[in-house]
Amino acid sequence: MENETLIRFGVFIGLFVLFAMTEAMLPRRQRTQPRSTRWVTNWGITIANTVLLRLMSFGLPLLAVGAAAHATAQGWGLFNALTLPFWIEVIAAILILDFIIWAQHLITHKVPLLWRLHRVHHADMDMDVTTAIRFHPVEIALSMLIKIGAVYLLGPAALAVILFEIILNGTAMFNHANIRLPLGLDAVVRRVMVTPDMHRVHHSVHRHEHDSNYGFALSIWDRMFGTYIPQPAAGHDDMEVGLEWQDDRPSKLGWSLALPFARK
Repeated sequence: MENETLIRFGVFIGLFVLFAMTEAMLPRRQRTQPRSTRWVTNWGITIANTVLLRLMSFGLPLLAVGAAAHATAQGWGLFNALTLPFWIEVIAAILILDFIIWAQHLITHKVPLLWRLHRVHHADMDMDVTTAIRFHPVEIALSMLIKIGAVYLLGPAALAVILFEIILNGTAMFNHANIRLPLGLDAVVRRVMVTPDMHRVHHSVHRHEHDSNYGFALSIWDRMFGTYIPQPAAGHDDMEVGLEWQDDRPSKLGWSLALPFARK
């Protein structure tokens, strides 16, 4: 697909600005740290991720979208062995990829080595739209390798992978945003999609709460597998976000990048 990178970047920036403006006008919680320091750090991490993925593309030219095109050309993967209508294939591929990301997220909480990487994301003491882009570069690289492997096994159309990436990025920014949704609207939306209130439970300092609500896009997986917690025990206004043992250092870029290698 021509201009795929430009389209994805344009959608990302447009949604980021939309959610940032919305949370500024309708905040769900009071901030505990200045936005300026957190945003510099969180954007610094995502710039490092972008550079790393660009370097990976030189040594591994077929990232997720390229892998889909290559699998299709070679006739590899599940969908290339089936004869499904194109629209069913696209929807099925998006659903399966979303489940794989949900399962990957759960595993990062259960495997100690992966948790050391993933806790960089959880160390953010405030939640807003920039928390959605705060993932350690090594975790981003591993996630990309998992997606590439999944794409080769499934053999989806490149369009399905592009749409999935756009949906994943957009919903992640939405459910990390510090947005106050009316409770009635939240109750309706979370039947299908993960809402900010639903995902905020996952960022609780309490282990039993942050080991829940793993979804980024669809809420169905947590309901199906018994990992759904509707609300935090302390309520959204009083709950603590982050890690139990941390202080204000997550707002520092160097500390955040070094966290996986710290003793804690």
